[in-house]
Amino acid sequence: MARIAGVDLPRGKRIDIALTYIYGIGRTSADEIVEKADLDPSTRSNELTEGEVRRIRDIIDEEYQVEGDLRREVQMNIKRLKDLGCYRGLRHRRGLPVRGQRTRTNARTRRGPRRAMVRRKR
Repeated sequence: MARIAGVDLPRGKRIDIALTYIYGIGRTSADEIVEKADLDPSTRSNELTEGEVRRIRDIIDEEYQVEGDLRREVQMNIKRLKDLGCYRGLRHRRGLPVRGQRTRTNARTRRGPRRAMVRRKR
């Protein structure tokens, strides 16, 4: 099992798909990494040799910010917005949608589940 950037890649998946299990690497980045490492995209993650895993690991370490570092940077950016007190920071602070979505209906992910009806019809 290949372990890259602190993540165990799933066995049996194509390497270009398996790389997307690393936080910060999507399909496009995974395709670029596979191309730079000079690998066949259809290679399965459990078929990788130690040398190929090392090449992938080196490319990711040099060119991409992934996992803990990326998560820390995102959290710091959100904290900065909250400290500034700007509109986006206030929305983060209140747990409301940040990017202009409507809140009269929907927005259940940010606002939480519906509360039980307080008043009932008689």
